[in-house]
Amino acid sequence: MADLIITESGTVHRPRNVDWKRAAALLYGDWGTSKAYVIGLAFLAAGFSSLPIILAVCALTGLVGINYMVICRHFPDGGGVYSAARSQGRLLAVVGALLLLADLTVTAALSGWSALTYITSGAEHITWIKMLRDHIALTTVGILLLMGAINFFGPKHSGSLAVALAVPTLIVVLVMIAICAPHLTTRFLQPRHESLSMLWVQFVGVILALSGAESIANVTGVMKLDPGSTMENPCVARESFKAITPVAIEVVVGTALLGWAMLSLPGVLGKTLHITDPGAVTAVLQQRSEDMLRFIGEQFAAATFSSAAIGNIFGWIVGIVFFLLLLSAANTAIVAIVGLLYMMSRDHEMPRQLRRLNRHGVPIYPLLIAIGLPTIVLLFVANFTSLAGLYAIGVVGAITVNVGSCAFNRSAGFTWYDHVLFGTTFVILFAVEFTLAHTKPDALFFVTCVLTSGLAVRAYTLKRQGLTTLTVTREVAQMVGPDLEARVQPRLQEGQKILVAARGITPVLGFALDEAQLRKATLCVLYVKEVAVYYSGGPSVLGRAKWQDNPEANAIMSLMMKLGAKRDICVVPVYAVSQDAAATIVDLSATLGVDYLVIGATQRTALANLLRGSVVANVAQHLPDSIQLLIFG
Repeated sequence: MADLIITESGTVHRPRNVDWKRAAALLYGDWGTSKAYVIGLAFLAAGFSSLPIILAVCALTGLVGINYMVICRHFPDGGGVYSAARSQGRLLAVVGALLLLADLTVTAALSGWSALTYITSGAEHITWIKMLRDHIALTTVGILLLMGAINFFGPKHSGSLAVALAVPTLIVVLVMIAICAPHLTTRFLQPRHESLSMLWVQFVGVILALSGAESIANVTGVMKLDPGSTMENPCVARESFKAITPVAIEVVVGTALLGWAMLSLPGVLGKTLHITDPGAVTAVLQQRSEDMLRFIGEQFAAATFSSAAIGNIFGWIVGIVFFLLLLSAANTAIVAIVGLLYMMSRDHEMPRQLRRLNRHGVPIYPLLIAIGLPTIVLLFVANFTSLAGLYAIGVVGAITVNVGSCAFNRSAGFTWYDHVLFGTTFVILFAVEFTLAHTKPDALFFVTCVLTSGLAVRAYTLKRQGLTTLTVTREVAQMVGPDLEARVQPRLQEGQKILVAARGITPVLGFALDEAQLRKATLCVLYVKEVAVYYSGGPSVLGRAKWQDNPEANAIMSLMMKLGAKRDICVVPVYAVSQDAAATIVDLSATLGVDYLVIGATQRTALANLLRGSVVANVAQHLPDSIQLLIFG
């Protein structure tokens, strides 16, 4: 899909081809993994008195989900923290993005660690698996390096695994709840042993279920529009509501029920493992806290079917499904870091070197950073609990900035009760963030390092670019806005249009000029710069791509406009930054309303066509019947 598309004749919007089902699957691939470690961490924090903490986390998760339903309704072009905070100031937007960067960094490390725990548990008797468990941090680093090598060739289908795993994961969770339901009991629940202040600290320490809320806000820019809305006045309120609601219900209800099932395990362990001593039961649960869902599945399946073998098989099914889902979440976090850094560089907030691409269209330095930051974190953490302690401060900080920006936003059309909702959530999350900073010095040091380093790099970037901050009135700011030129552009005359897709100065351009002169048609010259970045945040103000900034596109467009002027042909340059050239060509052909599409025969090798797909074949397959396709070669 195209990320940014600029034409000389007006604004061309990004294609919206993500329906609510795919958006929900992508959200579940991130949000749904939280229960894999939240439940076990809650038991480590409060033991058999942890049910109120789990329910409080579920309640806050539901509240944040309601907030993001409203945010998605008012930010149809992307409402992630970077886009939402930008309305309040560029610096705040960068701070929010850096907090999100800290969150994504720990997400990659934590998901990789947890994935290895889920797949290796129960096989510790195997020598090489025992070695992996003994050096799990280094093993996770190796997994991340492998993901980096894969992403070097572009993450075009990085979201497909999460989508494919959403349904089997949901089925596994529902089966687990079904087999646990007959064994649920309150007999083993214990009252709280600590003061209310200590209970608040325990609650703050296990807030990890909020992860993933930012992902749906970023997807709104490519979601399908609601019935009756247009590209000029987009609305995705209905689609985003349908995407968020089932996922939020599953995360809230599923986490609560499986947390209750964990606290009902003592009644089952007496039958399956013949453990009845309360101290021994606690020790076993603490030992399996990192893969608690797999342990719950094993024991309840064994008790339900009175078979240890069935319990072991079901445990492996749970382990494999969550292993793949957690690996997908780690990979998505890596790709999101690449996209976030690239977007900030494109907006001139970070060094231009971060926009340097390899031959596969992947930003080189952002990819190295996306692998390097989680690796550094893994090398310095002592255990899984310490790693989880670094996590919450980043995700809570990013969501706090987003919700707070919306609470103080007076121009987005929020109602008074929306502001009350945002304000209430902001106060709660603000208190959580300060508690995390006070009780977890390692987390505070980590996020301080990320913010300090990021802001220092931003300050150096602005200095090198010769940029400074100037305060002007709102009227003056509107007069020099980036969309001023688009507003005064003259409309092209009605008539036939020909679109030629250029990959260089080739004979197909001459053929297109001949056709345009013969038919007295307008000639649109399209150049697609392929960039393999998976990030769907809303378009920014300062980072618009221009064909004049691309040497190859500049050479093509300048030559074609010169030749068109000599032959009295109206030539319209069209420039797009995209991760899928074929889809962009099809989308622009339909959007511009062309009559003829001219493309050159592919010059790729057979192997390249096999791996990346033939552009000509993909265009021919999806091009509307009303557009004539001419292949020149």
